[in-house]
Amino acid sequence: MSLPLALTMGDPAGIGGEIAAATWLGARQGQVVAPFFLIADLRWAGGFGVPVEAIEHPSGAVAAFGRGLPVLPVALAVPAVAGRPDPANAGAVIASIERAVRFAFDGSAGAVVTNPIAKSVLYQAGFAHPGHTEFIGELTGVSHPVMMLAGPSLRVVPVTVHVSLRRALESLTTEAIVLAARVTHAALMQDFGIAAPRLAVAGLNPHAGEAGAMGDEETRIIAPAIEALRAEGIAAFGPLPPDTMFTAPARQGYDAAICMYHDQALIPLKTLDMETGVNVTLGLPIIRTSPDHGTAFDIAGQGIARPTSLMAALRLASAIAGRRA
Repeated sequence: MSLPLALTMGDPAGIGGEIAAATWLGARQGQVVAPFFLIADLRWAGGFGVPVEAIEHPSGAVAAFGRGLPVLPVALAVPAVAGRPDPANAGAVIASIERAVRFAFDGSAGAVVTNPIAKSVLYQAGFAHPGHTEFIGELTGVSHPVMMLAGPSLRVVPVTVHVSLRRALESLTTEAIVLAARVTHAALMQDFGIAAPRLAVAGLNPHAGEAGAMGDEETRIIAPAIEALRAEGIAAFGPLPPDTMFTAPARQGYDAAICMYHDQALIPLKTLDMETGVNVTLGLPIIRTSPDHGTAFDIAGQGIARPTSLMAALRLASAIAGRRA
C-alpha cells in the first residue's frame, strides 16, 4: 500500500481548511485522490462540514481516511477567524510544515503537500525565509531548491524567485540559470517521466534584447548559460522573446520554460492553468507540491473556494511518489 500524503494546515485564516475538507469529500464521492492526512488544529479542522478523525502517526491515516478527514493535531495559539490572519498562530503554521517534512524524510509519508501561507504574517512573527520553497530547502539541507509551476498547458521555472524585480535583475547570473535548468532537466526525467526533456530559455528584455539594442543580459548572461547546458547534453535553446514563447504553437516545442524572474514565469502559467496549476519544489530529497494559489483571505469562510488546484497537487505528488518508488 502506498504511503499517505502529508498536507499542511497553511494559514488557518485562509482557505486551506475549506479546500482540504472539499478534497476529502470529493474523494469520498469517487474523485481520484490519494489518501492524505492534515497536520492541523483538531477543533479548527472540524469546522468545515466533514467528519474528522484524529491520528497519532501517519501510519493510521489510510485506515482513517474512509471514516473522516485524518488530522494529526497541531494546536493553534488562538482561535482562527476566517479572513483575519493572526501572527500568534505563526508557530503552529510553521510547526505543521516542519512535521510534514519530517514525516516525508523518515518515510512515514509519501510526500508533502502544503496549503497556502501568508508570508507577510509569518514575517511579523520572525519567520526568516522568503517563502515555502526556501524554508523547505533549509529543512531538507538543500541550499538552492528550484520552484516549478506545472499545469496541463505549461511548466515554468523562475531562476530568481521571491525577491523584488530590482533584486532579481541584480542577482541573475549564468551560474544560477545553469543550476535551475540542470535541476529541472533531472526532475523532468525522474519525476515526470520525460526521457529527453527540452528546455526553452526566456530572454530578460523585450524582444530578447533585440541584438543588444534593449539590453545585453541575453548575450552576457543567458546565452553563455545555454551554451554550458548544451555542452552537458541538455537540450536547451534560446534566449527566446518572452512575449511570444508562451503562445500555443510555441509551447509545443518544449517541456519546460526557464524564466528569469518570478512574474515572467507565473503570469503565463496562472493565466493558462490557474485552476489546475501545481507548485513543485525540485531538487529535494523529498517530494513537495502545493496549490498554485494563495490564502484567499477575501473569500475565506464563504464556502466558495475551489479545491481543484489542491486536488491537482495531491495527484501530482502521488504520481511522482509512484515514479520514485
